[in-house]
Amino acid sequence: MPFVNMKKAAQASGSSKSFAVKVTTMDAELDFTTVEHKATGKDLFELVCRTIGLRETWYFGLQYVDTKGYIAWLKFDKKVLDQDIPKEYPVQFLFLAKFYAEDASEELIQEITQHLFFLQVKQSILNMDIYCPPEASVLLASYAVQAKYGDYDPSSYKPGILASEDLLPHRVIDQYHMTAEMWEERIKEWYADHRGMSRDEAEMEYLKIAQDLEMYGVNYFQIKNKRNTDLWLGVDASGLNVYERDNKLTPKITFPWSEVKNISFKDKKFTIKPLDKKTSDFVFTAPKLRINKLVLELCVGNHELFMRRRRPDSMEIQQMKTHAREEKVRRQQDRARLAKEKQLKEEAIREKEDMERKYLLLQDDVRKAQEELKRSQETTELLAEKADLAEAEANLLNQKTCETEAEIQRFKMSAVKTEEERMLMEYRAREAEMIATKLLEDSERRAKEAEQLKVDLLQSRMAEKMAKERLMEITRNVGSVGGCTWISEHRNQYGEGSGRQGGTWGRGADKNRNMLDRITCPFFLWGGDPVISTARIDIRYNNRISDAGARRRFPFGVGDMDQLSLEIEKEE
Repeated sequence: MPFVNMKKAAQASGSSKSFAVKVTTMDAELDFTTVEHKATGKDLFELVCRTIGLRETWYFGLQYVDTKGYIAWLKFDKKVLDQDIPKEYPVQFLFLAKFYAEDASEELIQEITQHLFFLQVKQSILNMDIYCPPEASVLLASYAVQAKYGDYDPSSYKPGILASEDLLPHRVIDQYHMTAEMWEERIKEWYADHRGMSRDEAEMEYLKIAQDLEMYGVNYFQIKNKRNTDLWLGVDASGLNVYERDNKLTPKITFPWSEVKNISFKDKKFTIKPLDKKTSDFVFTAPKLRINKLVLELCVGNHELFMRRRRPDSMEIQQMKTHAREEKVRRQQDRARLAKEKQLKEEAIREKEDMERKYLLLQDDVRKAQEELKRSQETTELLAEKADLAEAEANLLNQKTCETEAEIQRFKMSAVKTEEERMLMEYRAREAEMIATKLLEDSERRAKEAEQLKVDLLQSRMAEKMAKERLMEITRNVGSVGGCTWISEHRNQYGEGSGRQGGTWGRGADKNRNMLDRITCPFFLWGGDPVISTARIDIRYNNRISDAGARRRFPFGVGDMDQLSLEIEKEE
């Protein structure tokens, strides 16, 4: 919100009896719009403390930047508007720890007090107002993470979450050539060891480490000694310290509060008077008078707290401590109960997760079993089909086997038959060969016989021709002689007579006329007297003398015919 002039703002709001204040704590911003004009610094401070629930008010104050640009603390005994605050609307203040405790674990009672101290010291370390070694910075960062995020949980931890946090001073980061992931790993190692630590415990552990740092709770001011040497004056809970210009860690001169008799300033000159009379006063010069006023104010407040620590606790402090202890016990009980409940809840969650996991596993097992059953059924069906196919194939194979056996048997029988046939064929071949040889011999013999028959036939024909010629000659030479007494006699002898007497011509003259159908010739009586003057002889000769049946019917062969011709010739 932009700053405006307070008077103009008051006129715009129609009221001149109040003004607005904005107070910024380490973890919140408080807006007060109706602060009375006559309100003192103490009124505003108590209003802020009541708002945040703070009772340990002696450590804190309201800081602001004055009109000259210097840091100042709001004075409780003066009105707010009468002090050198900027004339702006709303008025800006910072609620900060003005004084620090020597032992935070013993002095800081309320949890809100510890928390505000923790945030302020953490901010001072990160801003490098307090020097912190690298190892201590990493350890403090791990407590800060524990206070903010709680216990380390590997399952919910997201890598890179610490790298985005402002946990280490830039000087430490620049001092080592390490990446953000490497620093995060280092912090995470410590962070994992803080498991079970509550937020207030982690913040208190942070403060215990931080309060041992040399620059913890020290307010530094530039001064010059009598020799006009630039020095640092440090004011803290234990006393006054003088540092060289280039060294804020190791004090050159120390003035504990127990050894300081008096502190005073006059204009820019500031004097520290020790209790030891043998020790000379320490006198220095501040650049501004307001610096001496601020130094004196801080010295008074720290000395007062120093003396209070060494006195018995007041009734208010005792009540606060008692209440704090009770509250701490109650918180511990609550934490224990919450831890137990958390543990039971975690166990229940784990059991639930285990049950869900088991349920999922069972579902998975059931699904797998169903799938396996389905596969088994399919396999069974497939096997049944295969079994049917195998059975069919077996039957087919059996049938083929039977057929093959039958075929083999047929082959064997065929082989036997073939062997028998082969032997028979061999026998027949031999027999045929013998027959062929015999036929060949017969053929050769028949050929010879045929040749002989041809020769005989030729001779027969020649003889017949000669006989015919002879007969013709006889016919011409012999006179006409009648009578066929010889012929008739001879016909009866060779024809009808043969039927009765079993002659050689067969059963009648009709069937025995193959060789001699009719013979008519001139014939002479055996006494030399011719009976017939003329005779005609016809001779028909069957040339098919090779016919066996004709040979049986006609017993005369070629030789017979020759003989007959010879007889005829003789007769002639």
